[in-house]
Amino acid sequence: MTLQNQIQCDMTAAIKSGNHESLSVLRMLKAAVMKYEVSGKEKKEANDETVQQIIMKEIKQRQDSVTQYAAGNRLELAAKEAAEIKILEKYLPAQMGEEEIKKIVEETIKQTGAKSKTDMGKVMGALMPKVKGKADGTLVNRIVQEFLV
Repeated sequence: MTLQNQIQCDMTAAIKSGNHESLSVLRMLKAAVMKYEVSGKEKKEANDETVQQIIMKEIKQRQDSVTQYAAGNRLELAAKEAAEIKILEKYLPAQMGEEEIKKIVEETIKQTGAKSKTDMGKVMGALMPKVKGKADGTLVNRIVQEFLV
């Protein structure tokens, strides 16, 4: 079952169960995927990898909102955004832990022969395809910076 089909099935289940919060988030996600498919001159089909990228983008937007709402002392809105993040995370593969990322970063630094922060672009270029969709880019960036002093 493709990710889009899973989202559609979960939308149907949310309608039947009356889960308005999940339904709202899934409708928004479906709209974002449809927007991607019709953007540009030609219609394109969103595969699972593209849908995961869209989900990650939506999660990132909500994380930024949580930060802004918390800073503005709007805790009820921050909690709502955090709940939406939980719903969206169900459609992503399991995220890598920090230790696992550190191992991959070490291997990649050895492979690329990077010595300092000036080699950061080379390391990130080789590293991101390995962790794409499985790790947050900000976390990966921070870990690479720790290794490249």
